[in-house]
Amino acid sequence: MGLRGLYFPQIGGKINPRLYPTGSQDPSAKGQTENLKEHEEERYLFCVVNDAFRLFARRSALMLGSAWAFAGAVLVIAVWLLTGPTFHFSDTWQLIINTATTIITFLMVFLIQNTQNRDAKAMHLKLDEIIRALKKARNELVDLEDLSDEELQKLEEQFKQLRTNAERDGTQPSRHAEPRKLR
Repeated sequence: MGLRGLYFPQIGGKINPRLYPTGSQDPSAKGQTENLKEHEEERYLFCVVNDAFRLFARRSALMLGSAWAFAGAVLVIAVWLLTGPTFHFSDTWQLIINTATTIITFLMVFLIQNTQNRDAKAMHLKLDEIIRALKKARNELVDLEDLSDEELQKLEEQFKQLRTNAERDGTQPSRHAEPRKLR
């Protein structure tokens, strides 16, 4: 039995108490209950780590994307430059800034990617909801991010053709028209 039966017992039917009348017990229920508890503990740890990273990434993105963070970075570089003559522009002096910027850049890649993934997912969900809410919208467009590059290219060509047809029929103004003609 896979995880599906453990996390969704109504589908697997093994842990669902409604399957057994009161007083009778599924002989394998004890072992499955223990397995479920083990998986929940593993899942709990994963969720705690995942939530902590999500919160850290979000707060870091808010702080490090501010003008104050930029000003702080400029200040650190200015201090580093001003200390150059004191340390005779030595290799160690250069190594300090190179190491610091490398480490910061490496860590920032993960923070930026996390926030970008969350933003993209939220945007997709919002657009999916709009597509589902509109009666004339094609529901096939809901999961576009899962299509291959070739399928996306074909869809793009379809939309270009629709736009060209609409401009030709006069149902939609040309995107090359001057703004005053559109009013």
